[in-house]
Amino acid sequence: MKVTVVGAGNVGATCADVIAQKELVNDLVLLDIKENYAEGKALDIWQTAPVRMSDTRITGSTNDYSKTANSDVVVITSGLPRKPGMSRDDLISTNAGIVKAVTENILQYSPNAIFIIVSNPLDVMTYCAYLTAKIDAKKVFGMAGVLDTARYRAFLAEELNCSPKDIQAVLMGGHGDTMVPLPRYTTVAGIPVTELISKEKLDAIIDRTKKGGGEIVNLLGTSAWYAPGAAAAQMVEAIVRDQKRIFPVCAWLQGEYGLKNIYLGVPVKLGKKGIEQIIELKLNDEEKKLLNDSAKSVKEVMAVLDAMNSSVAK
Repeated sequence: MKVTVVGAGNVGATCADVIAQKELVNDLVLLDIKENYAEGKALDIWQTAPVRMSDTRITGSTNDYSKTANSDVVVITSGLPRKPGMSRDDLISTNAGIVKAVTENILQYSPNAIFIIVSNPLDVMTYCAYLTAKIDAKKVFGMAGVLDTARYRAFLAEELNCSPKDIQAVLMGGHGDTMVPLPRYTTVAGIPVTELISKEKLDAIIDRTKKGGGEIVNLLGTSAWYAPGAAAAQMVEAIVRDQKRIFPVCAWLQGEYGLKNIYLGVPVKLGKKGIEQIIELKLNDEEKKLLNDSAKSVKEVMAVLDAMNSSVAK
């Protein structure tokens, strides 16, 4: 199988590095618009192969989409970070243009590809890719839930002084402050987390999870890349190895959870066909309200893109 990662910045390069290290595919392409950037990153990653005993061949390309031909999975990390003085609408406009162009170029050479979107604002950029691709929504989805759940589980493992391997959790909603961690569906080796930690500490961890990206920005002065890159690579693995993993993914909802025509984080089954099933949990009234509030927030951002597209069409 063949995988392409578009965007050779910190997140994209980390994603490509993890894919290569795990030997998920034989053919891996890293593409970027910056001259020689992807080529340099790809060469560096390839030179780790003898150390890691990896056979994955990685090719770097400066904006030559012909090298991405016949990709089975494409991860899009392209986009600009929000800069001082830049409004949310400016960020959406700029990154939507980038994601649209990347999606169109990929489809010229890989019409059957599955798209994983990592670009921010995540929910609306996934929506943008879907509108552009005009393919089955099961093949266009966003990454954020895997990352957000990983942060949640890491913070719990730290507090409980246990292995993160033993923590299972579900997190839903948009990527940001309105995300919805679900303590009722969080367990440690099968034990409900509420039996192991006080409500006060659990609430603090949930709040920290919601602000997880901002915490990294405050520490580094830039957004995270190791965890997002690894999270995207884990989704690639589930697809190329047809693992049928259950992950929280930014998916297109058509009536699930009473929501329609929205990209939102929900648990899904991920396999070689992309999203093979959207799993509907039985939420209580409080959880439903939190999810609906998150959906309302995401819809507002999606409406910004719709208005921009409508303006261009006129």
